[in-house]
Amino acid sequence: MMTPEFIGLAGLAILVVLILIRVPIGVSLITVSFFGTWLLVGGKVAWGMLGIIPYSLAADWSMASVPMFILMGYIAYHGRLTSGLFTAARVWLNNIPGGLAVSAIFGATGFAAVTGSSVACSAAMGRIAIPEMERAGYDMRLATGALAAAGTIGALIPPSILLIIYGVIVNISITDLFIGGIVPGLLIGVGYIAIIIVLAILKPELAPRITEKIDWMTRIRHLKEVLPTLAIVLFVFGGLFAGVFTPGQAGAVGAAFALILCLLRRSISRKEIWRAFCETLEVSSSLFIIVIGANLLTRFLAFSGAGDLLSGVIADAVTNQYLLLLLITLIYLVLGMFLDPLGAMLLTLPIFLPVLGAADVNLLWFGVFLVKLLEIGMITPPIGLNVFVMKSVVGNKVSVAQIFRGVVPFILSDLVIVTLMIFVPATVLLLPRLLS
Repeated sequence: MMTPEFIGLAGLAILVVLILIRVPIGVSLITVSFFGTWLLVGGKVAWGMLGIIPYSLAADWSMASVPMFILMGYIAYHGRLTSGLFTAARVWLNNIPGGLAVSAIFGATGFAAVTGSSVACSAAMGRIAIPEMERAGYDMRLATGALAAAGTIGALIPPSILLIIYGVIVNISITDLFIGGIVPGLLIGVGYIAIIIVLAILKPELAPRITEKIDWMTRIRHLKEVLPTLAIVLFVFGGLFAGVFTPGQAGAVGAAFALILCLLRRSISRKEIWRAFCETLEVSSSLFIIVIGANLLTRFLAFSGAGDLLSGVIADAVTNQYLLLLLITLIYLVLGMFLDPLGAMLLTLPIFLPVLGAADVNLLWFGVFLVKLLEIGMITPPIGLNVFVMKSVVGNKVSVAQIFRGVVPFILSDLVIVTLMIFVPATVLLLPRLLS
């Protein structure tokens, strides 16, 4: 006779197989959870869960921030509010070693502040920066590797969609998560810039110095190109962190503010506005389905006892907090090679959260730490999504293998930041504590 724990573990195994054969993560989560619950407690309860949970999650006011921030990002992108970030950085940084690549990191950091999407960040900045780096004679492995890695900053600099969903699931203040992600996000950017400068000094052929003379008036004139992004960041996140807006309100205000800026600049058409709304609906609906599936999975594991069983095994096997974090780090680095970040997070949180609670790990800190680990998976083989985004940008000029080689120094920089976050938790917790 099958025990509840066996059904739960079998369900998890089937779920992993479904995800690996590329069945959509939301469909996989809902299917396994529904039929597993049916086997455990009957069809009436399974159908009841399928009816109640989607409504309760969709009606959660915190989830309203997801489509609103996504809409803000798409409006800013289609309205070209962020297109001048790279140009402005280039005219100020062109004389330093690896200046164009460093400018791309600055541009990606600014772009991240209005999008919250790793893939969108890499794609947008890649289309702008790669052609210029190619014309300047940059090694394309460095150019594509830098841009693929730069996109991962978008997951930590507010507004981060992953942090929003983590906050909803774990019931932690999204505002505090946003604040906690600022310092690690900036540290990652600094680490990437340091890598580029060191490589450019050691091997000048990778990033030829630009001899173009740019006067100060030109530099000052280009500063106006960062004003739209700066205005959005100060208005929206200033209000959010000051407590004027809730996260859901901040997203809506940000989307409206971005649209007003685009209309005032006459940089967006009705067709592009419609496209931004359609893309927001498409992305938001898929995210909601995944979150609903994750909530169903949590219920299924609770009914089966498999979640508690696995949590207990991990807790008994690893009693030291640092060893626990090392184990979790290794698990997420491996999962990141095969799963998308949201899928890996939602698959494992029901198992890890009880263990983290027992080990007295701060869940605010862990949310930022987790998102960074998940984003490393966006640039690791064999399914580093940002790498394939860069491949689509450059076409046949660079192979996927060359781009993966190009991101290796940036992965090493990420691991240094992850280690720093473990041993110096204040990198995440200091700002939320000060501002609270």
